[in-house]
Amino acid sequence: MIRLLVCDDQALVRTGFVTILDAQPDLAVVGEASDGRAAVDLARRLRPDVVVMDIRMPVLDGIEATRQLAGPGVAEPIKTLVVTTFNLDEYVYQALRAGASGFLLKDATPPQLIAAVRTVANGDALLAPEVTRRLIGRFGTRVRPADPETAAESVLTPRELEVLRLIATGQSNAEIAATLVISAETVKTYVSRILSKLDLRDRVQAVVYAFRTGIADPDA
Repeated sequence: MIRLLVCDDQALVRTGFVTILDAQPDLAVVGEASDGRAAVDLARRLRPDVVVMDIRMPVLDGIEATRQLAGPGVAEPIKTLVVTTFNLDEYVYQALRAGASGFLLKDATPPQLIAAVRTVANGDALLAPEVTRRLIGRFGTRVRPADPETAAESVLTPRELEVLRLIATGQSNAEIAATLVISAETVKTYVSRILSKLDLRDRVQAVVYAFRTGIADPDA
């Protein structure tokens, strides 16, 4: 069972999310919060698998709440899916830098919301397709500085580099498996090795890393 905390200052939106998510047999909403401070306090106490986080909230905004739950230096980060009305590059960039594992717009359909929560819970964190390439192309150099001592080419095998490039295009494990004609389990093993070798938390960081270091081309 995937345990969720839903955070949004608009009661109708929050209730809608709770109703949609709690109706799924594998999802359980264990808490709700209407401001960022309450979100942080509840998340630390309840330790949900995923926090569904709005950006614009009173007391403490969703970006800072995400940073306190999943940002750099957090010993036991909690996976956070940012869901917002605002399709602004700077918001997405700030959310990623704060440690968000995913970004989704509120005009997404219920199936897309459900799929996004499951994706983040499984560690296959991704951005909404409509913002991924534009965001990385504009802000990739600001999210994770390059480290020549851990350059991917020096620590990854040619096959792992190939998988990393496909991750950067937004492909799922199943799609990568089909592209490379290997099993999904093999892809999962490759992804795990890539994250471990490059000291990356999830696929979002892998995407950013790939564009930041030139392994993937945002104009391709």
